[in-house]
Amino acid sequence: MVSRYPDNDPSKIHPAARFAVDILPAIVLLLTMIIVLYGYSGTWPPAVSIISNSMEPHMHKGDEVLIQGLSKTVVHTAHDSYITGYTTYGDYGDVIVYRPMGLTNVTPVIHRAIYWVNESEPMWPRGPAAPHSGYITLGDNNHGQYDQYPDSGICPLQPVREEWVMGVAKYRVPYLGYLRVLIPI
Repeated sequence: MVSRYPDNDPSKIHPAARFAVDILPAIVLLLTMIIVLYGYSGTWPPAVSIISNSMEPHMHKGDEVLIQGLSKTVVHTAHDSYITGYTTYGDYGDVIVYRPMGLTNVTPVIHRAIYWVNESEPMWPRGPAAPHSGYITLGDNNHGQYDQYPDSGICPLQPVREEWVMGVAKYRVPYLGYLRVLIPI
């Protein structure tokens, strides 16, 4: 067996140096994982944790979701996907992660992109005109209550601007998100 210590005698090495030699492979592995995840996702953070039941039954509280930024992918809305047959997470269209109202000091939302509206178009049938272009979004478990409804508390009367979108959900890892919820980073 090959030893990491000279003369196969760990006692001749200073404890701090021994600790560095022992921990260095873990640090290199962690940095490699971070670089690979960022390279794939094109956004930071490359993953988000689901902290509510709004995406049941397709995504669950405690899931960790790897996302891909808009520089690496495009958003397929449920409306357009119905025509093509494209589905993700059990329904038509992509699930996006966005910052409500573009605010960076609030928890991002992970909901499905239902359709795109242009500025001044009604946000839903007989609804108010959109103040700007963006996505109308909806949680799979929100019983048809768009995030843009006036009383939603998420993104009232504001379509989700493209620049508010952090990424598109690509992979879901069950239960891993509980770790991030318990240990906020």
